[in-house]
Amino acid sequence: MPTPNKTPSAGAPQGGAPSDRPRRLTAAAALTALEGAVVAAFGVVSLVKLVTDKPDGMVQAVTMAVTVLALAVLPLAAARGLWLCRRWSRGPSMIVQLIALPSGYQMAQNGGVWTAGGILIALTGAAVLACLVNPTATEALGIGPRDA
Repeated sequence: MPTPNKTPSAGAPQGGAPSDRPRRLTAAAALTALEGAVVAAFGVVSLVKLVTDKPDGMVQAVTMAVTVLALAVLPLAAARGLWLCRRWSRGPSMIVQLIALPSGYQMAQNGGVWTAGGILIALTGAAVLACLVNPTATEALGIGPRDA
């Protein structure tokens, strides 16, 4: 019995199977996931401090913790999309990196341990951006050159 002609779903990988994922795209996905995990950890720590400490402004503390957890969703979703070679995931990941660059610069200006953290954030953002604009990564995501 012949098998029916299957058309790819809207969520199917753009550039083939994830096993065909270029190393640069894998690196971008891993670093973006790491960024999201760090932001989520900061949100969880903020929630734990709500329980263990008595904040001056409870509403502000809760709002900050929930906002930070919500902000962790963007890089985590983008990382999953990059891992699965989804075309839509490049934009959100690039937005996260473009936010990381000035944030890292500003942190590096504060001196001390903040300098190391800021440099690390800025370098990670630059590395992910470099991976995402690489032609092999854009091709794997189904993003081709613009027609002239």
